[in-house]
Amino acid sequence: MSIEPLVLGVVQGLTEFLPVSSSGHLALLQNIWGITDNNLTFDLLLHFSTMIATLCFFWRDIFSLACEWISGFLSDAGRQTQGWRFGWAVIVGTIATAFIGFPLKPVVERWMGEPLLIGVSLLMTSFLLFYASRLPRSSSELSLRSGLIIGIAQGFAVIPGISRSGSTIVTGLKRGLSPEEAFRFSFLLSLPAILGATILQLLDVSESGFSPANTLPDFWYGGVVAAFITGYMALVWLRRMVTLGRWRIFALYCLIPAGVSITFHFWR
Repeated sequence: MSIEPLVLGVVQGLTEFLPVSSSGHLALLQNIWGITDNNLTFDLLLHFSTMIATLCFFWRDIFSLACEWISGFLSDAGRQTQGWRFGWAVIVGTIATAFIGFPLKPVVERWMGEPLLIGVSLLMTSFLLFYASRLPRSSSELSLRSGLIIGIAQGFAVIPGISRSGSTIVTGLKRGLSPEEAFRFSFLLSLPAILGATILQLLDVSESGFSPANTLPDFWYGGVVAAFITGYMALVWLRRMVTLGRWRIFALYCLIPAGVSITFHFWR
């Protein structure tokens, strides 16, 4: 039995939601350990696990906002609700993410094997988080335009080393959203993106005759469970940190894997 999948699951669960780039951490660890077989498939399972954690964490918000969005088709009052705005903002943001993220897929797959590029991306995430610590607090309502811009940020965050949660939350703050609103919209927007990526990846591997039962070792699924548990815990912590505006601790942390990644590139 190998410990690597369990470690990768814990890392995925923590870094998927914390603004430090899960893809950057996973790519760095896979490069260091020399993991090449089925790494994209394992990444897919880990991301799906953290998507389930997101659904469990936000299920009340998802249910209430969905009901309000549906009511907007039935009455004028429904079109004045928060759920109506959220629903359309998520749709517009998801379309923007797809238009940017999907063409970048070949670039991302090559980027995963380049520690130097991962390190540079992590440095960019660090600078972004330092910038977030200087943003003033606001409380503007979510708009379609904000949903579009945040969706664009999410699209570029498919690049390993660029934090998805960091990019989308900071963009939301820049657009005038409150920390609580930016946090909630960031992760609700992530759900269709992760689901879409999961479906596309499943289509790719099914065409090649992929079978999880035959291809992935059983003990890899321990990493999937670990990703769910640590992911849920990370969401609880991140909501508190975003509300308090504690961005610098994440910005300083990103400098560590960035330095490791760049050093590993030149060392090898």
